[in-house]
Order: sequence, then structure tokens, then C-alpha cells
Amino acid sequence: MCGIAGFYCKKNHKTDLDQLKKMTRTLVYRGPDEEGYYQNDDQCVGFGHRRLSIIDLATGQQPLCNEDGTVWITFNGEVYNFHALIEELERKGHRFKTKSDTEAIVHAWEEWGTESVKKFRGMFAFAIWDENKKQLFLARDRVGKKPLYYLDDPGRFIFGSEIKAILAVPEVSRKIDYTSLVDYLSLLYVPAPKTIFKSIKKLPAGHWALVTADSIQVTSYWDLPFYPDMTLSESRIQEELINILNEATRIRMISEVPLGAFLSGGVDSSGVVALMAANSREPVKTNSISFSVAKYNEAGFARQVAELFHTDHNEFHVTPEAVSIIEKLAWHYDEPFADSSAVPTYYVSETARKNVTVSLSGDGGDENFAGYRRYYFDMRENFIRNLVPEGLRRAVFGTVGRLYPKADYLPQVFRGKAFISNVARDPVDAYYFSVSSMYGEEKRKLLHPDILKEIGDYRTRDLFYDIYRKAPAVDHLSKIQYLDIKTYLCDDILTKVDRASMAVSLEVRCPILDHVFMEYAAKIPSKYKLVGKDGKHIFKKALKKFLPDDILYRKKMGFGVPVEEWLRKDLKDYGGNFVLTGDASRAYFQEGMLKKLWNEHQSGLRNRSTELWIIMMLNLWYRNFA
Repeated sequence: MCGIAGFYCKKNHKTDLDQLKKMTRTLVYRGPDEEGYYQNDDQCVGFGHRRLSIIDLATGQQPLCNEDGTVWITFNGEVYNFHALIEELERKGHRFKTKSDTEAIVHAWEEWGTESVKKFRGMFAFAIWDENKKQLFLARDRVGKKPLYYLDDPGRFIFGSEIKAILAVPEVSRKIDYTSLVDYLSLLYVPAPKTIFKSIKKLPAGHWALVTADSIQVTSYWDLPFYPDMTLSESRIQEELINILNEATRIRMISEVPLGAFLSGGVDSSGVVALMAANSREPVKTNSISFSVAKYNEAGFARQVAELFHTDHNEFHVTPEAVSIIEKLAWHYDEPFADSSAVPTYYVSETARKNVTVSLSGDGGDENFAGYRRYYFDMRENFIRNLVPEGLRRAVFGTVGRLYPKADYLPQVFRGKAFISNVARDPVDAYYFSVSSMYGEEKRKLLHPDILKEIGDYRTRDLFYDIYRKAPAVDHLSKIQYLDIKTYLCDDILTKVDRASMAVSLEVRCPILDHVFMEYAAKIPSKYKLVGKDGKHIFKKALKKFLPDDILYRKKMGFGVPVEEWLRKDLKDYGGNFVLTGDASRAYFQEGMLKKLWNEHQSGLRNRSTELWIIMMLNLWYRNFA
């Protein structure tokens, strides 16, 4: 895994090697092993590269070029089918000087141009400069495992693996996009293609960009249609799922450096470890974390799986004192990012890095197989929507929902406000409400009037409507899975894992997010994915030959931290300082609403930990970047 950066000066600029080095060196932790540069003064192009050596340790240095030096690349990621690509390209007359996947991309570009990205099986973000065509080509993998940011203005195009590489250019504007701030308050992240900065964009997952002196073309090259194959039987699905996932796991075990796995003891990570063990002659090196708060602690399940497959297991215990790492994480994420599971992800990455350079993870199972509990609740709400006429439903459930108390101190049976409110909404609005941390009027009460004036009638939920309407799917469950893959998976889960792992120079690979496996999973009828309350139904059945029922069918816990307890106890003073008096709080929010959120949480009236964490992380980001 690596860090990349570069620029293309379209007019009125000159190449600046010192500036390029400054940009690239902001990414040193992404690639601590080597540094390299390409500079073309005549065409005003510069590439920088920081290398984390994984494959072809001897000759895989970058930036790298073709035979005559007319095509150059800086590349972050892994293309797992590069051996087959090299053989195909050699048959077409291409000559290779290395044994790296990087050079395979260069010759693939020469042979197939923009269509080359469809040939790659893996995770990647790269930039290619073609001197003859005078074109800069950038691409990002299908689901967004590897990041790529850019700034495009009339005089220059700047790109990097992280925003901080672009911000290293002194004159880059740091003006905030307030619609992105509004998105963040609801979603915990800024959705692509936006960033928190008006001038900087994310290249969306599954897209490429072609840049010339006069234009930029951004194009989607991959999508994930959820069109069910009704001829598939349960037995056939189970067999083919394991066969494809086994291949996806096996090719991700190719490495010239030590390799291991994250292990939570959940279905997905346990399944990956099971297949790794089946493909390895040595014990798999597994890593997990533990907590003192029982409802967050999965360590016992991880130990159980480790014992089952005789892994070399390591565990780190996370305490409130350990959460001091959030200041470091706020710097690594570049944008406001409030998924608190970034903390355990960092610590499991740090634990793994002591023993390995590459780790496999179980990310993607919930999105592919409807594993999140919210899918069950959403389908239950949808069932009632379909029974009750819309006018009656909105009148009755809408009125009751507005009057129903929201009090977390009440017994569980009385906590039905979200359910009642959602039944009154249409399916998209209800799902957006389910995944939002701040919604509607409450968010508007928090924001400063000047921000409300600038954003006008902008609503984050319109993004959900747009994706839902365009979803290539025939049923509601498939459409919300598609929606999560296009938003939450890419901009939250994969961003979280990339930054937390790269902070300690660890490469993370995700077999369940192999695009061949995902395309097969998308063909499976929804009736096999969510059966009653049982999410991932068919995936669990497929893994029965490897894992016991007490792992497959245990209660889902999620990968979180006890923020609610910490903000009332160990982090009370620390969090209160940022939430109530931080610079971002004063700049963006209304004091009265901040105090209301804080006091409700401290009194136990409401669990406001998510909202408070959002505000705290925004202030930490502001201190570093605003």
C-alpha cells in the first residue's frame, strides 16, 4: 500500500519539485519504505510516491514507466490478477522489466485505454500520464477501498491519496462547503464526490477521470445491479458462495511480507479466517480487541474462533485512557469523521502491525447479505406501510410519533418513537431517518443562522432519494443495500479502515468486497438474505461447514466503543470542553442547543453520545485544518 500525489499544470504554472516533495511527504506513513518522483518540465507534470513494499520488493519502485518512458504511473493498491494480465499483455507484444502489478497497469492502459480499469481485480487508486496523448488518467477501484482526492481549476489539477497532500500547496483554498457540514451532522461523514472543502473533490468509487489542458471528464465504469436470478437454488448458492470467496481470499494472501487477519468473532471475519486457515500451511496470525463494558466486548468469541483454527492470536484491551488516540485520528482523516469505531479499528490495526504488514478483514458482509439489524426493522416498517393507506398512515402514525416521548431512561417497550415516526414516512425518508444521527428540525436548531441562510433548502436526504431512484434493483431491500454500498460502505466503513490502518502503515485487504463475489451476491434473491430477523441467512448457511452455530447465530454486537459511558465519566471534562467551547462550536452552532444536548446526556434523559461525538470530532478537525 502506498501514498500518491501529483499535479498537472495546465497553464501559467511551472513544475516545482520542492512543492511535490512537500505534498508527497505528508503521506509518509502510507509508504514508509521508499520515496520516488517523476517530473516532466516540458508538459508541466509531476508525480510523487511513498511506498509500503508488499509485492516485488526488489524492482517495484515508483513512479514507473513503460519501455520508452512515455507513459508514467503512480499507484496505490493491489491488483491481484496481475500475473494473468502480464501473460495476456506479453502475448500482445508488451515487454516487462519488473514483476509488479504496477507495470501491468501501465501496459494495460497502452493496450485498452480507459477500458483497462475493467480488467483489474483488486483495490486501487492511481494516476497515469501519457506524454503522447497529453492526458492525465486517474481511476479508483469499484467500491472505494482506496481513496483519491483532487482539485481542478483553470490553471492546474492537483491530486493525492489524502486531502492533506493537496492542502500542502499554499494557495489552495480552505473555504468550507456548508452543505458538506450539514451532511456530516447526519451521516458522520462527507459523502462523495464532495469533501468538507469547496475546492476539493473525491473521485467517486468505480469512476475514472480523464484530464486534459481544456477539460476533465469523470465517468462511472462499474455498477452493481441487484437483479435476482430466480433459478438459483439454496444448495447451489451455498456452494458457489464458498468457491468464489475462497478464491477471493486465496488471491489476497499473495504477499512477500508477513500477513494476518482481523478477527472480531463475528460471522464475516470468522469466515475469512476459516478460509485463510484452509489455504495456509502456517497458523494464521489473528488480531482482536477487548473492552471492559460487556455489551461491546466480543473478545471471547474471537478467542473461540482462534482456538478452532489454531491461529496465532493477539488481543489489545481498549480503555478510556486509550481514546486519547482520537486527536491523532482527527488529523489522519482530514475531514470531519465521527464513526467512533475508528478508535478500535486503529487499535486492532496497531496490534496487527506488530506482527504483520498485511491484514485481511471481514468488511462487506452486512451490505452484501442484509446483515445490519436496521434492514429487519426497515422491512417490518415497510410491511405496515403497505397495509395501511397512506393518508391514514400519515395522519395517525405521524401524530402519535410527534407526541411520543423520546426518553432513553424508559424501559425498552416504551422506546417506540423511531418506529412510529418511520411508519408515517415514505420508504426512502424512513431509511434516511434510521441511519441519520441528526435529522430535520433538530439539525436546523443546532446550526448557526448564517449557515442556514447559505444552504437554503438543501437537504441531505435528497442524496438518498437520488440513489434510491437510480438503483438497479427490483425490490426495496435490494435498493437500500445498494444505497448503503454507494454511501455508508465507501465513505464511512472503507474510509475508516483505510485511514486507521494506514496510520500505522498496515495494508488491509477485503475478500468479501471482491467485485466478482459482490456481483454474485447481488444476484441472490432477497428472500435468501433476510429471513425474519436472520440477516445474512444464506451466507451463514454456506459457512456452516466451517463455523459452529454459536458463532453464526449469536446476537449481533457491532464494532463500537462505549462512548455513552465514557462521555458521562472518563471523557466528561475532555468532551465538554470541545462541545461547549470549541472553535467549531462557536463558529457553526447555537450555544443554547449545544447546552441542551450536553445536559440531556449528562442527566441520563437522552443518550446524546452520537451527537456529542460528532461535535467533538468536528472541533478536533477544525483545530487541525480550518
